[in-house]
Amino acid sequence: MFDLQWIREHPEAFDKSLRDRGADPASAPVLALDAKRRTIQTDLQEKQARRNHASREIGKAMANGRADEAGTLKAQVTALKATIAQAEDAERAVAAELDDLLAGIPNLLAPDVPVGDESANKVLRIVGTPTEFDFPPRQHFHIGESLGLMDFETASAMSGSRFVILTGALARLERALAQFMLDIHTGEFGYTEVSAPMLVRDQALFNTGQLPKFADDQFVTTQGHYLIPTAEVPLTNLVAGRILDESELPYRVTAWTGCFRLEAGSAGKDTRGMLRQHQFYKVELVSIAHPDQSDAEQERMTHCAEAIVQRLELPYRIVTLASGDTGFGARRTFDIEVWLPGQGVYREISSCSNTGDFQARRMKARYRPKGGKGTRFVHTLNGSGVAVGRALIAILENFQHADGSVTIPPVLRPYMGGMERIAPHE
Repeated sequence: MFDLQWIREHPEAFDKSLRDRGADPASAPVLALDAKRRTIQTDLQEKQARRNHASREIGKAMANGRADEAGTLKAQVTALKATIAQAEDAERAVAAELDDLLAGIPNLLAPDVPVGDESANKVLRIVGTPTEFDFPPRQHFHIGESLGLMDFETASAMSGSRFVILTGALARLERALAQFMLDIHTGEFGYTEVSAPMLVRDQALFNTGQLPKFADDQFVTTQGHYLIPTAEVPLTNLVAGRILDESELPYRVTAWTGCFRLEAGSAGKDTRGMLRQHQFYKVELVSIAHPDQSDAEQERMTHCAEAIVQRLELPYRIVTLASGDTGFGARRTFDIEVWLPGQGVYREISSCSNTGDFQARRMKARYRPKGGKGTRFVHTLNGSGVAVGRALIAILENFQHADGSVTIPPVLRPYMGGMERIAPHE
């Protein structure tokens, strides 16, 4: 999770990163437990050395006929074994306490992350101008329901709130978007497509930082499997426990999956429509990168996701998230925010994050430097390439017409059988 040696040498920087996130400083309790464990380890090593020495002396005493001395030494070894077992138990208990503490601490922020809450997010660039209409633009759920192709009422009766049923052309549009995104990311940007499990064990979620911090946001089965909140989880865990050759980096993969989130921390937010649902679809991008190249890889990943929004001809902007708005596992995040005229605001459609070695330490993912000795932790990155449902929302709102119809962006028409327009009752 963290390099303890670095925390020992830079406690002030460690605490500053936490304060910038709005969290409490943690170097003092971390270093206290670290010191306690190291003291126990030193004592344990001394006891083990004494036991080993006494064990060797027993053989010598017996060989020289000193039975009494051998008996005394055996008694010492027996006593030392008991105290060693106690010390090992104590070391395991302190190590577990330290691990539990570290597991709840967010990643260290990159030095260039703006400090502040969401209001301090920094707009890097704006592409396109907000779509204008000669009629009051409607929100996506009004459009979808008027088309007769978006049904929240039946979905709610079947599954509860925060679900939707898409039919006909909208169901096909959802599928078309995912296929279009995968074709671009694999055919042009060099990502390898993966069909990944959507049920994982708790260790996989711990490895990527969703557990234990966000346990309340996860769907879990009675058998103990978790439904993935994002394909970041299975894709990043492809390298868990592995040692890669440096020549394998960067390792880039993508997947289109369902995603499942309880949205426990979002009560009352976006309850109407498709913006925040328990089940949604997303094309995810994951890169496993050389530490010296991860910042450049984050820029590249953002451009890959940005290309999707550009080709859909949607107005958008790129934002660097401020410290208080940066996710738990990220050291820096670039958000792509698409313009939604029905709301009159920009809303996130992709987040591209560099987690540094935060996830790699959790899942013990390393690489072997070419021509060097030993191993180093890789850096991991993840990003939406992009959220399919939010892309569908953006199309409905930006390409709507006064008669209730919606134009299909040209790049999607081959995936829609040549269809150019979705109109009511079609």
